Amino acid sequence: QVQLVESGGRLVQAGASLRLSCAISGRPLSWYHMGWFRLAPGKERELLAIIDESGHNTYYPDSVRGRFTISRDNAKNTVYLQLNTLRPEDTAVYYCAATTKWTITTTEYTYWGQGTQVTVSS
Repeated sequence: QVQLVESGGRLVQAGASLRLSCAISGRPLSWYHMGWFRLAPGKERELLAIIDESGHNTYYPDSVRGRFTISRDNAKNTVYLQLNTLRPEDTAVYYCAATTKWTITTTEYTYWGQGTQVTVSS
């Protein structure tokens, strides 16, 4: 049973930073490319970042490039998302997900966590 558990989300003011964590159990993190996504009420799930199995290759959409940074520590079976200069529109539930294939397609990710709430106040 593969399980992903996100943590680190909380209420912050605009301009603040957060680091979200996602821990995998059941299988080694090194088996997977990892993605971070978010879901805001009334909106579609949005891809934020992807990191490959080695941690040497990443992808960011233009909407977050320069503000969000994905990283991983395979020895700790944990992937991270650093959120900087947060804005109220960043308010959402943030999810991590795992895939064995490099992909930007949300539906191709195999395992998902339950999410962690990030709320950015103005």
